[in-house]
Amino acid sequence: MSAHDTPVSCSTAPSGCCGQVVKFDGASPAYRRILVAVIAINLIGFAAIVAGSVVQGSAALAANAMDFLADSATYAISLWVIGRSVRVRSGAAMFKSLSLVLMAVSVFGYAVWRAVSGQPPEGSVITGLGLFGFAANLVAALLLVRYREGDANVRSVWLCTRNDLVHSLGVAAAGGLVWLTGSRWPDLLAGALLGAVFLHSALSILLQARQESRSARA
Repeated sequence: MSAHDTPVSCSTAPSGCCGQVVKFDGASPAYRRILVAVIAINLIGFAAIVAGSVVQGSAALAANAMDFLADSATYAISLWVIGRSVRVRSGAAMFKSLSLVLMAVSVFGYAVWRAVSGQPPEGSVITGLGLFGFAANLVAALLLVRYREGDANVRSVWLCTRNDLVHSLGVAAAGGLVWLTGSRWPDLLAGALLGAVFLHSALSILLQARQESRSARA
């Protein structure tokens, strides 16, 4: 990779041109290319897992599918705001946090609905798709790991990807428990836990975005 593709520059290095601390804002051709690749990975993951969710009626797979879709939108927004003002980037990060909250609410609602209706999903299918999701997220994480520090938008990309590794393993484990017990509760609990993680990530992104917005106005 050439020097101009690295995330270190006068505007993105740990110390700015005037000695102040400046966070990487994504203004790197290499980072843009990686975001495009990661968006494609997440759209493929969404298509595969949402199909399994519809067929199986799985809350865990539904949450995982929405996770892939939300990540695709998050990465697309992050790509769009690169090079724009701090105000625009902070606003985009706040929008991402709101979308995570809405996603969590929908996951909780779906889990409750599945708790009072339907039969247990097929555990082996949940596990298989959970492992597929883990593999997809692992590839994305390896592409993004060098860009794990930065402003609210850059950090939100890494947080989503890192969390998704755990999410997918949780989905796979839930599928194993469904298969072993013949109960739908492991699937429902996995979906609810993913919803809780969405809320935590939303709060983390929102707090950093507000801090950066205040710093820009100071």
